[in-house]
Amino acid sequence: MVRAIKGTLVECDPSIKSIIISIDSENNEYIIEDLDETHLVVKDNMVAQLKTELDKRLKENVPDVEDDSDSDRDVQ
Repeated sequence: MVRAIKGTLVECDPSIKSIIISIDSENNEYIIEDLDETHLVVKDNMVAQLKTELDKRLKENVPDVEDDSDSDRDVQ
């Protein structure tokens, strides 16, 4: 019997896609289909949870940068 799953098309950079694939590899609960290097189909009811998990991973891996808008003015 054929079963349809409602999905959402996600377009992202390859680096973000690799993080999403890493998140999905733990339980295989997000990705329906890996289309190409920048597109995935994700289960529609899991998009919000995936965004939350992705934000958490990005905060762990990307350091905070202070806003120093005058830094380029110091160079002579």
